[in-house]
Amino acid sequence: MKYTEFGNTGEKVSVIGTGTMRIARMTDDEAMTFVTTAIDSGINFFDHADIYGGGESERVFGRLFRKDPSLRAKMFLQSKCAIHDGMFDFSKDYILHAVDGILDRLNTDHIDSLLLHRPDALMEPEEVNEAFTELHNAGKVRYFGVSNMNAMQMKLLQNALDYELCADQLQMSLAHTPMFDAGFNVNMTDAPAVMRDGGTLEYCRLKGMTVQTWSPLQVGYFQGVFLNDERYPDLNAKLDELAEKYGTGKDTIAYAWLLRYPAKMQVITGTSSPERIRSAAAAADIRLTRKEWYDLYKSAGNRLP
Repeated sequence: MKYTEFGNTGEKVSVIGTGTMRIARMTDDEAMTFVTTAIDSGINFFDHADIYGGGESERVFGRLFRKDPSLRAKMFLQSKCAIHDGMFDFSKDYILHAVDGILDRLNTDHIDSLLLHRPDALMEPEEVNEAFTELHNAGKVRYFGVSNMNAMQMKLLQNALDYELCADQLQMSLAHTPMFDAGFNVNMTDAPAVMRDGGTLEYCRLKGMTVQTWSPLQVGYFQGVFLNDERYPDLNAKLDELAEKYGTGKDTIAYAWLLRYPAKMQVITGTSSPERIRSAAAAADIRLTRKEWYDLYKSAGNRLP
């Protein structure tokens, strides 16, 4: 396993992080296998959100911590809040309330990182700073970040914060590349030239923020995985070719493609399968060549100008 710095904190986190969205219905034994497989594979980063399974994913971990308190010290534990009742909410009262719920469900006195889950158009940055300050001073949250925010939204928020934003969690996969597309098609009039994010990747690199990728195998917004999908014959052929070259699976190559981008990259897996967790962990040891990276990008149906 390889590790990257979490923002500018000096804290090292595994470049593969384990997502917990699909574990809400696991038995305690299944969950323990899920966790220990990740830890044994060198993964120390576990990503939650208060909405995953309606809070049940966090409760699963809370039960594990009761059974084996030593597990908590082996983890960098992250959760997210802001989505509730059909809206996004960055109000101070809600953030404080949400974190108390997170800690109660996880059965821990602190989380290592809190992300604001989706941008709130009614955000008042100074109020967010008040919430972060209370949480940090109380020892409930060590570091802060965001999810699904563009560069200008982060700049606006950061301007009022006493704490550096450490991470931005963004959708990215071989079949979802708008942040790359716009960079290749600058000053052109075709659809890929439309910049939908305002230079988010570049902003994260300038600020030393960790880029966390969610849905790393998905097509679009939960339209299924691209592996073995007949809509992506050329991509799957190229993945097969590189999987054979590197002696690994196609999913591992897809994760390695994301890790090849020269930022503080962290892939957040969505799998609950121990076998798939081990396959993801193997991506940390693969560095694709520049040509392989571009060949995969083009095989997914993208073109270079």
